[in-house]
Amino acid sequence: MSVCVPDDDLVVHPPGLLRWRGRRFACAIGRGGVRTDKREGDGATPAGRFPLRRVLYRPDRMAPPRTALPFAPMGPRDGWCDDPGHSLYNRPLRLPHEARHEELWRADHVYDLIVVLGHNDAPIVPGLGSAVFLHVAQPDYAPTAGCVAVAAGNLLTILAGVGRRTCLRVPPAEAPPVRG
Repeated sequence: MSVCVPDDDLVVHPPGLLRWRGRRFACAIGRGGVRTDKREGDGATPAGRFPLRRVLYRPDRMAPPRTALPFAPMGPRDGWCDDPGHSLYNRPLRLPHEARHEELWRADHVYDLIVVLGHNDAPIVPGLGSAVFLHVAQPDYAPTAGCVAVAAGNLLTILAGVGRRTCLRVPPAEAPPVRG
């Protein structure tokens, strides 16, 4: 397991900025904002520091990305289990599958390039969130279901420079001021 190097963190600043190595990139986060108590289906991006585990890409839409991270092509039968009651929860699976899941091979382009984050994976706890990725943003930077998303070109730029000790850091949302 890799240890993160804080000086190389990709840092998310809600509502829509990712900073890394002195650069700024527009980003999208979950429609539920940032939460320290992430739960399956809440639409929130989890707060924390997450290693960049590996990269998946659509070989029919792009060449293998240039990166020091492990990477692999995905195919039409690839999915990710988001069913807290299933033994494959928060793990990849092959489709068709009886467990509730996300399809990774999508018609839109948001999963053309996916960075699998080390969220709720060591150990996996059912119900604490699954399929939290860094992936390609919608053209209008619409909110995600809990992931962090950046433009495809920016994601390729980031992948070319990150290492196995780079992490994605999402600081907790600031608490509202106390009244009274």
